[in-house]
Amino acid sequence: MRDADAPIPKPTALADGSEAEDVPFGALQPCVGIRDWLLGEGARLPKADDLLAGLAERLNAIGVPIDRASTAIDTLHSEYSGVGRVWTRGAGSTVRLFPHGEVSTKAYHASPFYVVHETGEWLSLDLAETADDAYAIIPELKAAGYTHYLVAPLIFTNGTKNGITFATRAEGGFRDDDIAILRFVMPALAAVMEMRLLNKQLDTVLRIYVGDEPHRAILSGDIRRGQVRRIRSAILFADMRDYTRLSADRTPEGAVDLLNAFFDCLVPPIEREGGEVLKYLGDGLLAIFRESGDDLGGAAKSALTAAQAALAALTEANAVGRFGEGERAVDAGIALHHGEAAYGNVGSGTRLDFTVIGRDVNLASRLARLNRTLQEPLLMSKPFVDFLWGDPEPLGSHALDGFDEPMTVYRPSRRPAAKAAAAE
Repeated sequence: MRDADAPIPKPTALADGSEAEDVPFGALQPCVGIRDWLLGEGARLPKADDLLAGLAERLNAIGVPIDRASTAIDTLHSEYSGVGRVWTRGAGSTVRLFPHGEVSTKAYHASPFYVVHETGEWLSLDLAETADDAYAIIPELKAAGYTHYLVAPLIFTNGTKNGITFATRAEGGFRDDDIAILRFVMPALAAVMEMRLLNKQLDTVLRIYVGDEPHRAILSGDIRRGQVRRIRSAILFADMRDYTRLSADRTPEGAVDLLNAFFDCLVPPIEREGGEVLKYLGDGLLAIFRESGDDLGGAAKSALTAAQAALAALTEANAVGRFGEGERAVDAGIALHHGEAAYGNVGSGTRLDFTVIGRDVNLASRLARLNRTLQEPLLMSKPFVDFLWGDPEPLGSHALDGFDEPMTVYRPSRRPAAKAAAAE
């Protein structure tokens, strides 16, 4: 948890050597081995679950009786505020996501993590002497046979407050020597966890804001102005009909809610069919469906399936009043094209935008303008239809703004299934 107004507490990773003073005689070398594992192999493990499990297993190997370990880590994500991980001996690791909102905030303030963040000290609970109502987790720990529960703050260098817990079933609980060993490894653990979290957050935030392929390109070093990558794909361009009219009487918050509800209808079908949303364009979006090997028709089929599912989701959302009771129906215009999308770094100085450009992208956006003219929710270009099986209905050739040659435009077939089968 972050508190912008509070002074930044001392980061856990800032060790001064004093943590080694209480390590029992003969245990310092294996403790240094655990620290070195954390800073080396542990920092490079592909999964955070493996870091917690590996630490617990190595502590058990030197005699610290860890039967359960858990972490609660603050994160930057559009859907949740934190991630909880629990490792138990014999059962492995599980992950829990904490959503944004009042429920998670109330649970945090009633948890032992809040206590250690406020005091800056470790919390040590002899479970036999701890009341069941002290914290929500106490009855669960007792029922599982744990005898001792430790909660420690993990403060990162940016002031973020996180935490880790250890529990044991050992008779008599954790010894002072066990706790001294845990305190010794904690600075290295905090440093590694922060390093891993920052890398994960960079990856997540870039993916959220620029899309999957662009974020990989940026992280691989494509950040110089003028760099361009090209990819053959089916291109989907969609926007909301009459957005200005629909949002005119709404507050800014209401307009945002309208857009979010609209995109909730469009984006899941796109992602379900393997598409990638590359850009949100005000009340619209641009997505691509990559060609896969020699199956050139697969991308077009996936794009068409996604577009039809998105329109069906909009119809259902209107029927149940998702956009507000008594509000005008929300409709979309979707255009499908097949061609080349190009990612390019454009801008000036140190402020660049990783955007999608190219003739085929422009053509898809111009094609979408015909949705209103032709009163059709879904239009397809001739290059797109060339990759489809079936018999789409031609709507004639139409001039597209900025293009010299008119484009033959199609809509999905509206023939009844029985007639279509007879025709075949």
